Amino acid sequence: MAADNKMELATDVKELYTIILQEHFEAVRMINKEQTEALIACMISASRIFFAGSGRSGLIVKAFAMRCMQMGLKIFVVGETVTPAIKSGDLLLIGSGSGETSGLVQIAKKAKSVGAKIGLVTIRPESSLGALADCIVSIPGRTIKTSDITNSPESVQPAGNLFEQGMFLLFESISLKLMPIVGVNNTTLFENHANLE
Repeated sequence: MAADNKMELATDVKELYTIILQEHFEAVRMINKEQTEALIACMISASRIFFAGSGRSGLIVKAFAMRCMQMGLKIFVVGETVTPAIKSGDLLLIGSGSGETSGLVQIAKKAKSVGAKIGLVTIRPESSLGALADCIVSIPGRTIKTSDITNSPESVQPAGNLFEQGMFLLFESISLKLMPIVGVNNTTLFENHANLE
């Protein structure tokens, strides 16, 4: 059944929620285990991790940065006033559906020029950012800039929703994998949770 028809037949939020979950059950089968393991290895070996993304993807990346901070990793978010210079031995982790966002491409080129590694979560591994990346996780989805993608599941959702949600779930899954590796548990996360709220 076509995505538009599914949405027209859905009569309430619970049904739409179910349709979205079904889309992710289909999408997760397209994620490569070796790619995710390589990204985790890049994160573990990095001296510090810098996070970058634009728009809604940027918000998802910041959510992952927060979780990594709670795990005790040395993290910074690109563009924040307290973010220092990136250096060799660091990792720049970017979330970009198209892999072509001009500001992110420039940031990645700068990071690469000083010897930092680039991690990328994207729909398009063959993109400009993909060409710069040391570790890439390709996840399915579509954005306005990737409307020609044909190997992505159909979605009832607008714009980049499937990619953005998929990236969030991927990062949550990576967090669960990282926690025992870096020696933290839920108590540790709670201890590092912001208390100036």
